[in-house]
Amino acid sequence: IDGGGLADASLTDSYFSTSFIGVNGFGSPAETKYPMMQRMTNSSSSPSLLNDSAKQYAGHDPLTSPNSSLFNDFAALSLSQRRKTPNPTASEFIPKGGSSSRMSNVSQSNMSAFSQALFSHPSMGSPATAGLAPGMSLSAGSSPLHSPKITPHTSPAPRRRSHTPNPANYMVPTSASASVANAVSQPPSTGQVIQKETVGGTTYFYTDTTPAPVTGMVFPNYHIYHPAAPHVAYMQPKANAPSFFMADELRQELINRHLITMAQIDQADIPAVPAEVDSYHSLFPLEPLPPPNRIQKTSNFGYITSCYKAVNSKDDLPYCLRRIHGFRLVNTKCMVLVDMWKKIQHSNIVTLREVFTTKAFGEHSLVFAYDFHAGGETMMSRHFNDPSADAYFTKRKWGQHDGPLPRQHAGLLPESLIWAYIVQLSSALRTIHTAGLACRVMDPTKILVTGKTRLRVNCVGIFDVLTFDNSQNNPLALMAQFQQADLISLGKVVLALACNSLSGIQRENLQKAMELVTINYSSDLKNLILYLLTDQNRLRSVNDIMPMIGARFYTQLDAAQMRNDVIEEDLAKEVQNGRLFRLLAKLGTINERPEFQKDPTWSETGDRYLLKLFRDHLFHQVTEAGTPWIDLSHIISCLNKLDAGVPEKISLISRDEKSVLVVTYSDLKRCFENTFQELIAAANGQL
Repeated sequence: IDGGGLADASLTDSYFSTSFIGVNGFGSPAETKYPMMQRMTNSSSSPSLLNDSAKQYAGHDPLTSPNSSLFNDFAALSLSQRRKTPNPTASEFIPKGGSSSRMSNVSQSNMSAFSQALFSHPSMGSPATAGLAPGMSLSAGSSPLHSPKITPHTSPAPRRRSHTPNPANYMVPTSASASVANAVSQPPSTGQVIQKETVGGTTYFYTDTTPAPVTGMVFPNYHIYHPAAPHVAYMQPKANAPSFFMADELRQELINRHLITMAQIDQADIPAVPAEVDSYHSLFPLEPLPPPNRIQKTSNFGYITSCYKAVNSKDDLPYCLRRIHGFRLVNTKCMVLVDMWKKIQHSNIVTLREVFTTKAFGEHSLVFAYDFHAGGETMMSRHFNDPSADAYFTKRKWGQHDGPLPRQHAGLLPESLIWAYIVQLSSALRTIHTAGLACRVMDPTKILVTGKTRLRVNCVGIFDVLTFDNSQNNPLALMAQFQQADLISLGKVVLALACNSLSGIQRENLQKAMELVTINYSSDLKNLILYLLTDQNRLRSVNDIMPMIGARFYTQLDAAQMRNDVIEEDLAKEVQNGRLFRLLAKLGTINERPEFQKDPTWSETGDRYLLKLFRDHLFHQVTEAGTPWIDLSHIISCLNKLDAGVPEKISLISRDEKSVLVVTYSDLKRCFENTFQELIAAANGQL
């Protein structure tokens, strides 16, 4: 069989060729390096399932290019000037409002138990004026990214740039790319070509600054599985961690989320759940449904509530529906607050999408639609579901002592976990208060925990609708007082976490709870709890606790980035597996095809016969004793060599062992690509 070089048309049909295919990966070893590098630049890195062909892309601009965003970012900075004002204080992070409104008193029935102060300040009189103005933004002015470009946004040069990097461009020496900052006023240097293109009747002239490939740079002529990055390898992963696939723990977590997302109910067994509510269908209860004759109301909202997972027929995405039973919305002025909640996007807040009324449940109901986070559980069920944790605060009879004092890692939560929760909850409150709103649901039953330590504040905006006062001209008049109540609620949540018991936030147990915190935790945590739970003679801000968090914020940021590194390492394994899956999908469409072009033996003759024998070489080998020989590394190695088309030779033996064919992987790749292109042409009606 002729083992000559492949045609140029087939060179762009190989996945990952830009990163793993070397100079001599295709064709004869005598090929020059520059044409091969040109092919690598034009090859695709994001193919479809069965057709890897994609449009061309160009490399990134060098750092010295005026079109580079990094160049513009640094150009907007003035590093020579020093800050002549003192470091910013906590008050500088609070938006300054033009006018302030005096807080009004609110009835105690409208406020949760988590919003009442525990320690009263003796000099605390009437509430002060509000310091947070609604709708104010922390940032003002344009960013360096808004700086003008040399060419308009519709010019060919910006449109041709792709976010897919070319590995050859990262290794170009500094001298290889001349500075083009003054490309408009200066003539192009040697090696730069003036390109011309007409788009929409407008002719553009631009300089092609694509760097030339570095002489002597080659890539391996085979697909290779690189080892784990050093910063991930030294994290002491599990000894039995799989090398080709993602970690079992991460896979199980993703599978569980998928199962919860796809869960459905039998409509005949639960007829109380309607088949469709507004534009949502496939409702699935996320918590036990209240009995039909239930009279008592929930302690949080003052109404009977139920929660469902549903799919929106408009976008086919899952959402969480929080239904308020028996609530009739008489005034739509509260939708102003709902629109403000819709604009808040934060990683620690469950986003509110819409609010609507319905009679699908047989009565007037108000429904809040939130983003659905599969696998989430409340902080109450995660940390406060153990009755024995309250033993330290329960009163003993007959003069018995309270027993041994709980300690960290032996009944109490580690302090690092509590600080991780504080950083996330304070970040959510900071975003909410900056938008001029108040959380009002800082309660363990309304805080979702996903994964190990990820928190999200749930059910935001419900109190704003349920307790909306139609007589108020300004719906944001009481937000300043509600924001102060959020800080008290945050302090109660932190104290409950530190005691690992909800009994610790009761007034009769406060002294014992603070003693427990003082003995087991740092003074910063104790001071933070005291600051949040004590009434002050001034308006407080969530930014005031930043000095108490201190460098622990960097610890949480470092932990999040390390977690991201681990997940990216697992994702890199699945990238390789996806490439091999596309190879197997193509191979499966060729082998054992019953009849094609009126030839029943099409898959048994010509190039297809080689691919059939290669399939047997991959999967159907046997040992000397005749038992199946199964080796995953053999399958992966052979598929990688086929995808790269290496010149290594391979012997293919027929099933009757009467024919032995010696071919190279380059020959097999040529047969593979030509045969599949023939099938694609037939599927498109071109044959």
